[in-house]
Amino acid sequence: VQLQASGGGLVQAGDSLTLDCTVSGGSVGTYSVAWARQAPGKGREIVASIAWSGDSTWYPDSVKGRFTISRDNAENTVYLHVNILKLEDTAVYYCAASRYGGAWENDFQYDYWGHGTQVTVSS
Repeated sequence: VQLQASGGGLVQAGDSLTLDCTVSGGSVGTYSVAWARQAPGKGREIVASIAWSGDSTWYPDSVKGRFTISRDNAENTVYLHVNILKLEDTAVYYCAASRYGGAWENDFQYDYWGHGTQVTVSS
């Protein structure tokens, strides 16, 4: 399965943004999917995940309330909506898929990774 993240760009602090993760070579409905990010000089962290069934999601405390992950299985796409962007949200954002169905919290729990999309938040 291949994943492609898109929708990044240069945005202002306080704005909202939606990132798309398009899946090909497989049905997104059979995978759990996560969004992760890697800021300059930092490790990669999972910022949102959704179970294959769509009925379970997970967010770290650092983004809870501002980030929302959702999926449209008919479109084979998973979305990340970010509200009230902050300077510290600047990072490369990746999407990843797991063959095992839960909303996992760690990047090593995901089997497939796509290329990232850059999000830069300016003041």
